[in-house]
This record gives sequence, C-alpha cells and structure tokens, in this order.
Amino acid sequence: MEKTLSSQLIYDGRAVKLRIDTVKMPSGRETRREIVEHGDCVAIVAIDANDNVLLVNQFRKSVEKELLEIPAGGIEPGEDPVTTVRREMQEETGYLPQKVERLGGFYSTPGYCTEYLYLYLATDLIPSPLQAEDTESIRLVRVTLSQISGLITSGRICDAKSIAGLLTFLEYRKTR
Repeated sequence: MEKTLSSQLIYDGRAVKLRIDTVKMPSGRETRREIVEHGDCVAIVAIDANDNVLLVNQFRKSVEKELLEIPAGGIEPGEDPVTTVRREMQEETGYLPQKVERLGGFYSTPGYCTEYLYLYLATDLIPSPLQAEDTESIRLVRVTLSQISGLITSGRICDAKSIAGLLTFLEYRKTR
C-alpha cells in the first residue's frame, strides 16, 4: 500500500479533474502520482431481436479517428446505473432496452484514472430515440455475433471497454 501524504487538485474540468498525490511507498521512499478523477460510467452490450450486436461508430478527438465501440456513457450524479443504461441506449442507438442485466465491471485505466465501468447486457429493444447534444455524429452499426472476434483481432474494435465488454459477453453467452 502507498500512504497519501498530500493531494493537490491542479485542474477541475467539466469531465475530469487532475490531482497530484505525494505518496510514501512501502520502502519509505516518497514519490508523486498523477491521478485523473473521472466519474463512473456504464458500458453496454446491446443485442437486438435478430441476435445482432449494436455498436456505435463515432469520432474520438483524443485519438483523432472514428472508433467502433459498444454504447457507453457517464452516470449522472444521483443516477442509478440501470437508468444510465436506458438513457445512453436511447441517446446513442435510438432503442430502449426492456431487459437490462449486469454482466460485471472493470476499471478503465487504473494506473492513473479512477473511472469504473459497470458492464450491462441490454436486450428486448424497442425503438425510442432520445436526443442529446453530443450524439449527432454517432452512427449505429449492427454486427453479427460471429463477426465480433474478427473485428477485435483485426483492430477494427480497438478500445478497451468494447473489447472487455464483448469478450465478457461472449463468455457469458457460452453458459446460456
């Protein structure tokens, strides 16, 4: 364990905060840790009535390219994760899931970020679009279950939450 000796907030933005922690290592040595504080999120594996996976294609400024991802989004203060799943599905895919099931969860980048993603399976989808200010450039993409592994190994799906979410779902599916 590392003991926090001091913590200094150096940036407080809309989506993230950045702090510098001075810590004491078990050996007694002091060092600094740069920590990105980010709220928890949901990541969603959505399956339609034809057993297709609903993915979203969207431009990500941080990497300067479009990525093919599972739907995801931030949990608003005081919001239940299942409510977030339903809202994000409507905003990003135009569908409202009638069945939402927890598949697990994981930290996105625990080396420097506090964000935890709750992973859900969304099924029994009904059309129900909900407009959001930052979803205008999102494009819905349906893929078959048999395409998932190839999309991951080819690098077409290349973000950690989508890879972790889809591989977790494929394992879950084997037991059903």
